[in-house]
Amino acid sequence: MGRSISVLVVDDSVVMRQIITDILEREAGIKVVGTAKNGKEAITKVKELNPDVVSMDIEMPVMDGITSLQHIMQESPRPVVMLSAVGKRQAELTMKSLEHGAVDFIPKTGASLSIDLEKEQEVIRQKIRTAASIKVATPDKVVERPIICNEVQSTSGDWCVFIGASTGGPKALPEVMSRLPGNLPAGVCIVQHMPEGFTKSFAERLNWGSQLEVKEASEGDEVKPGIALLAPGNKHMEIIENKVHLTNDPKIHFVRPAVDVMMKTGSRFYGPRSVGVVLTGMGADGAEGMSMIKAAGGKTLVQDEATSVVYGMPKACVEANAADKVVPLNSIARNIVMALSDVGV
Repeated sequence: MGRSISVLVVDDSVVMRQIITDILEREAGIKVVGTAKNGKEAITKVKELNPDVVSMDIEMPVMDGITSLQHIMQESPRPVVMLSAVGKRQAELTMKSLEHGAVDFIPKTGASLSIDLEKEQEVIRQKIRTAASIKVATPDKVVERPIICNEVQSTSGDWCVFIGASTGGPKALPEVMSRLPGNLPAGVCIVQHMPEGFTKSFAERLNWGSQLEVKEASEGDEVKPGIALLAPGNKHMEIIENKVHLTNDPKIHFVRPAVDVMMKTGSRFYGPRSVGVVLTGMGADGAEGMSMIKAAGGKTLVQDEATSVVYGMPKACVEANAADKVVPLNSIARNIVMALSDVGV
């Protein structure tokens, strides 16, 4: 067996610190090397203990988790997984932490917090294992000329772009959505693996930086140009003809919403007018859906390994021969436009 993953657990609650430590150390390959009760102490402990991963609560006295995260990413960058309570304010703070470099987050809810964490203990350990495999680095800023969509030769706007993402998606999706032109001749449907209570805030953040209108999808929403619909947490999003149908059907690939559900149902209606996109993420969700889009005559592209936080979902698509193109993150939007056009842009 290789070296254990070392973790620093940061939380102002001594009970929470113990619960998280117990959950993580139930796996032989994970070792909690220290704890901290606030963000300021966390900065010192990171330098002293050099942990592989930091588990960081968001709201703490003395120094909050986001401020601590910013210091850590500047001074001694490493994977940080945030712990966040559920609620509008907390969801907004969680999205902010992802923008500042956190690689993932674990939701914690209400008075039954310890029970919720116990139920999700394998998910927690999996997130820590995945975080440990991520190389945290400041990406080079690539300046691209704006994408202009006035040359798109699609016969109509009756197309749909299906985008799926998981770990790393909260940073990757804003990159894509900010580059798509407002007159994109297609509807956009998005599945980001994210728990209930967080997708509305994420949709709002995507909307702020996009020329398209981005909103959390509701039952019966129509897929149409100018609007991007984000699947709500804990709901599968089916595309029946050109409308959204939300379900509580069983999880697929241990997740709900699942990319495969969206792509499989959507490809049946849109067929060759489908564009499938799979971004960074762990697992294989999306590979079957992308295969169906390709079989229906649609176009498919995935994010490359070099720019993916986790090259799991894109790799699964490549191995299934379901990817027409493999491109870096900063070229995804341009390639979406090209897929909807008879000419290059």
